[in-house]
Amino acid sequence: MDRLTTFIDRSTPDLLGRLKRLVGFPTINPPGQDYEAITGYLTRELGRIGLSAKRHPIPGALLKKSLPAAQHGFPRYNVIGKLKVPGAKKTIHFNAHYDVVPVSGTWRHGSPFSGAVEKGLIYGRGTADMKGSIASLLTALDALRQTRAKPLMNIEVSFTADEETDSILGSNWVVDHAPIKPDYAIVMEGAEGDQVCCGHNGTLWMEVTVHGRAAHGSTPEEGVNALEKMAALVRELEAYKGIIGKKTFVTPEGKTMRPTINVGGTFSCGDGAKINTVPAKAVFSIDRRVLAIEDHDKAERDLRAYLAAAARRIPGCKITVSKVSENFSCFSNPDQPFFKAMASSVRAVRGKPTVFHVSTGFNDVHFFAHHLKIPTLGYGPGGDDIHAVDEKARVKDLLSAAKIYANLLTTFAG
Repeated sequence: MDRLTTFIDRSTPDLLGRLKRLVGFPTINPPGQDYEAITGYLTRELGRIGLSAKRHPIPGALLKKSLPAAQHGFPRYNVIGKLKVPGAKKTIHFNAHYDVVPVSGTWRHGSPFSGAVEKGLIYGRGTADMKGSIASLLTALDALRQTRAKPLMNIEVSFTADEETDSILGSNWVVDHAPIKPDYAIVMEGAEGDQVCCGHNGTLWMEVTVHGRAAHGSTPEEGVNALEKMAALVRELEAYKGIIGKKTFVTPEGKTMRPTINVGGTFSCGDGAKINTVPAKAVFSIDRRVLAIEDHDKAERDLRAYLAAAARRIPGCKITVSKVSENFSCFSNPDQPFFKAMASSVRAVRGKPTVFHVSTGFNDVHFFAHHLKIPTLGYGPGGDDIHAVDEKARVKDLLSAAKIYANLLTTFAG
């Protein structure tokens, strides 16, 4: 491992060069731009460091079925890389998404896609979420090749689309359709530092439409004000927060988690809105976070039932509830060899005790854990200001992640 560690440290300029190149592709989703360019680069880079690699385009019919019409002109691709190791009996799969969220605000180094390095930090959209993970893995795999260190497992890699929306054409497509056969999987986000992710919350995203009746602003009594009804309905949801907050889940690290809802991440009115018109429609969103121990379908049924009952308590309140999307929660007991091996690798590189973490956010762990039913964990270099202005990653953490991946590959045989 000393050779690998030394090589990775000396490869710092290469790692940062890879990440700068990756950040320079503005793979903003939606709509899903520059996917062809970045996946072409990733396919070539995997081949250059010794893996067989292929780019898999999503069929046009499935793309049109899954995406809004405005995005049909933006193709989707997933990259699969493989390394067959003589004598290895098991296969480990590394997964990362290459899409990023939109940008706004004024950035420290001008462009949000600069990849500028300053005082041990590299800046740019995607440095932390999660192109930094890709750069760390590529550096680890390159180190194995150039130092002639032999991995103890066959290696699979997937670089996927659309995680920032719903992963349907990304990791979901990969686990259902790509030619992969892993025994273990690492999604390279969900935990960082001295934490290893063994699960995450699920999401239930709903949209509530409150129906009113328009009227002239000078005679509001002749209409039904949808905004006022919406305000009353939102107030009713305060009690619901208390109801679901009674459910608890104590994680392996000793943290107590509770279900949550966030109301009004998006809200709007209908057509014909004007200051002197009684609003005929009001729409707001609900983000319900589902614990790993909860029944996802029951959580949806209960929320719908509560909304319906609350609307009946409000005179003249008529609503329609629709589901925007969902991501399922998952949890794996970390008391198993794969998780222990990862914890050992993290401890060997970082020199501190490792804890097992359950993320309040969601990631693509559940696709591998649920669809393929294999041990799956999350770990990556992480970073700061994710989805915000001046997103950044620490160079030392990018290097540590590369060393951890290399350590695991040379110490765990499955």
